[in-house]
Amino acid sequence: MTDALTYFTAKLTHETDASDVYAAQKAGSTAVLVDVRGDDAWQQGHIRGAIHMPYRDIASRAPSEIPRDTPVVVYCWSPGCNAGAKGAREFALLGYQVREMIGGYEYWVREGQPVENDSGPLPRVFDSQVMVVRTPLQDG
Repeated sequence: MTDALTYFTAKLTHETDASDVYAAQKAGSTAVLVDVRGDDAWQQGHIRGAIHMPYRDIASRAPSEIPRDTPVVVYCWSPGCNAGAKGAREFALLGYQVREMIGGYEYWVREGQPVENDSGPLPRVFDSQVMVVRTPLQDG
C-alpha cells in the first residue's frame, strides 16, 4: 500500500487536468499556463490566458519572462504528445514548481473550456465522450 500511496501522491504533485486548471483559473490562481507547442499549433488555437513558449525555448526565455517563484502548468496537444513532459522537465531543470496538464489542448477543447487564436475566441465544444453534457431540459 505504501508504494501505491507514494506513486499517486507524486503523480498528483506533478500532474493536473483541464477541469482542475479551469477551476483554478476561475478561482484566481497565480499559476502561469504555458503552451509548449510550436508556432503553427499556437496560431491554430490555444487556451485563453496561456503564454506561448515552445519547449525548446524554455531554457532561454523562462528566466526572463516568468518569475522563478511562480507556479507553472504546461500543456501540449494531447495525451499522445510528450512535448508537455519535455516542457515540464525544462522548467524543473530551472527550478520552477511545474505541473503538466494531462490531456493537453485536446481535452481542454473537448471539455468546452475557452480557447482563442489571434482572431479572437473560438467556438466552445462540449464532448459527451469526455464529460457529462446536459441539455436545458435535463437541467430542469
